[in-house]
Amino acid sequence: MWVAMGRQGKAYLSGLVAVLLWSTVASAFKLSLRRLDFIQLLCYSSMASTILLGAILAARGRLGDVRGLTGRQYARALLLGALNPFLYYLILFRAYELLPAQMAQPLNYTWAIALALLSVPLLRQRLGWREIAAGAVGYFGVIVISTKGDLATFRTESPLGVGLALGSAVIWAVYWIVNTKDERDPVTVLFLNFLFGLPLVVAACAVFSSLRVSDPLALLGAAYVGIVEMGVAFVLWLTALRLSDRTAKVGYLIFLAPFLSLVFIRRLVGETILLSTVVGLALIVVALLLQRTSGRPDRIEVGAGDRGAPT
Repeated sequence: MWVAMGRQGKAYLSGLVAVLLWSTVASAFKLSLRRLDFIQLLCYSSMASTILLGAILAARGRLGDVRGLTGRQYARALLLGALNPFLYYLILFRAYELLPAQMAQPLNYTWAIALALLSVPLLRQRLGWREIAAGAVGYFGVIVISTKGDLATFRTESPLGVGLALGSAVIWAVYWIVNTKDERDPVTVLFLNFLFGLPLVVAACAVFSSLRVSDPLALLGAAYVGIVEMGVAFVLWLTALRLSDRTAKVGYLIFLAPFLSLVFIRRLVGETILLSTVVGLALIVVALLLQRTSGRPDRIEVGAGDRGAPT
């Protein structure tokens, strides 16, 4: 089937499979956190992802790319590894511990809105009216989700959880901005980040949690998170973008992910999906679409399709 397909057909198939896989990871986070604490989940999922990414590079004959780098490049890898996987997933997984998956997932999805706002002080870009409107619509969606639609009292289930979910989005936006001018193979860059970030993760687990896990199912869940969220889906998405004659043709597929994710959350985690979640998520997606159609040549691309699906 793959051989018989055209280039654009392969792009669509790769993109759809990546979206489908990303749609499952919010549920995988929540189910895994029933057996592991958030630091243990980060530790063992990072190990799985590092091994997988290294294997992918070896299969491509590009493992040698990680050798012979300058001291500055190694220092950069350490800095980026501290952001992702260490800090980003540490905060994100803690948010999933505190919040229902149906709340944490769309709140983290606001990373592209945060990216547009951060591009002003960090990249000295200007915001057009579409970006400003997108920010207003998107963060109104955040309010709807975090208050469960109770806009009168403005009470949230877990202010800390909401803050952490939004904070993870900001961290990913910063990570993305730092990576904007890196023209190296993205899989190689990601492997280096995980390779240098892994010692930080393991040290945090040893000091603040425990490296000992007695439940094999817990390790299976962590392996799934590392292999799918941090590895296979990412590579498939890059493949789809590379094969497509226009990025936008597959880029918009990513907007299916948060809604498909709600289906898995309902089926696998057992959460009752609230109307406020659907409405708030719809507002966030509208905001992201508004950003993607701004058409301004001086802005960086901040659509969710350029990174993949935050979870």
